[in-house]
Amino acid sequence: MAETEARRVRVWDPALRVFHWLLTVLVIANWLLGKFGPPVMTLHFWLGYSILALLIFRLLWGFVGPESARFAHFVRGPRHIRDYVRDLPQRRPSHWPGHNPLGALSVLALLAVLGFQVYSGLVMDPDDFINIGPLASQVSRETNRAAVGWHNIGANLILALVVLHVAVILFYRFWKNEDLIRPMITGWKWVRRR
Repeated sequence: MAETEARRVRVWDPALRVFHWLLTVLVIANWLLGKFGPPVMTLHFWLGYSILALLIFRLLWGFVGPESARFAHFVRGPRHIRDYVRDLPQRRPSHWPGHNPLGALSVLALLAVLGFQVYSGLVMDPDDFINIGPLASQVSRETNRAAVGWHNIGANLILALVVLHVAVILFYRFWKNEDLIRPMITGWKWVRRR
């Protein structure tokens, strides 16, 4: 790559990288516990609380963190998304500074689905007298019951988003010849000069 095309810059701050990898581990562990775990889901609950804490951090960091972590920096309008999608099939790295317009939609979708999942876990009452969400008494019985179904749907949505996330990473690595994993470990990324 010619030096005039792109430059190596620090994009991802340490707090955002730790958030990303902690969230990855916690979501995978909690999904596995939810599908194959023991009848008493105490560890599942505690991991869920940890995920809630990470989501709160990310929302705050999206407003007060470094520029590349801020929602205002990477959430784009329809024109930017259209232009990015138009150029997506090209077999060259995008070298986007931070999340690209489609990646921004992915971030928002994942945060929303995880928030929905945490909420449904907090208010659900599956009638087993053991795995009752700590806020189940704060909502109606109908909401308790519905939350059980919502939680199952949320688990499937999370799985779909994770599979899509990994597929996109592989697409960028092998089609566009752009490594998206190393920057999320080191913080450094090649960014196109604009």
